Amino acid sequence: MTRPVVGIIGNYALLNEEYPVHAAGLMNTTAIAEVAGCLPLVIPADPAFVSVEELLNICDGFLFTGGRPNVHPAEYGEAETPAHGDFDRARDSVALGLIRACIKSGQPFFGVCRGFQEVNVAMGGSLYPEIRELPGRMNHRMPPDGSLDEKFELRHKVRFSQGGVFHRLLGEQEVLTNTLHGQGIKTAGDRVVIDGCAPDGTPEAIYIDGAPGFTLSVQWHPEYRADKDPVSTKLFSAFGEATRVWAQEGRATPARVA
Repeated sequence: MTRPVVGIIGNYALLNEEYPVHAAGLMNTTAIAEVAGCLPLVIPADPAFVSVEELLNICDGFLFTGGRPNVHPAEYGEAETPAHGDFDRARDSVALGLIRACIKSGQPFFGVCRGFQEVNVAMGGSLYPEIRELPGRMNHRMPPDGSLDEKFELRHKVRFSQGGVFHRLLGEQEVLTNTLHGQGIKTAGDRVVIDGCAPDGTPEAIYIDGAPGFTLSVQWHPEYRADKDPVSTKLFSAFGEATRVWAQEGRATPARVA
């Protein structure tokens, strides 16, 4: 049986500080192939090479990955500052339009970290450039030192809305997650439902109200050891099932999760 295709949004980077590449982490392709049960396809997120229409026709679902560059603040009507960090305007151009198209059509997607933030911005929301500088907020950034396991260690709880989409899917109202982000939601976009938060009130889990397909997005990185962590396994398994339904039913009756 042919596996449904999941487009993994790649990031522009310099290999060895000199060779330009479009890349996605092995943990992303592994989670899609081994947990979601889909065929991973890394997408060069640049409108010079791909269009939203082409991607919708080729892929059955999309994983909007994390990445070091941030969504440019011009996308939510704010001026650029040093606190906003690095940018990837080409990815902005592809991802934001693709998210809106998927929400309209019902094509499933899963947003992770930067992808979570892209979903909010695509729907008209805004972002804080640096969460740790806000009163009462913890430092959500990746530890600067240590092994990969130490950097992706589960570090804080996320509590979901009683009876909400994430609570029903995961079977728990509170879970433990990793945290490797500097930015976060400032104002929620149109139809963006904040369904889970960290103890300091930082939004960590969202979906799109009334969307016909799978639109779950999380601020943490569930792709890390996705086959071992029960929360990650449930999230990627549900995304994979939604993508299979979309592919098998001829894109006519997409799966609903909310």
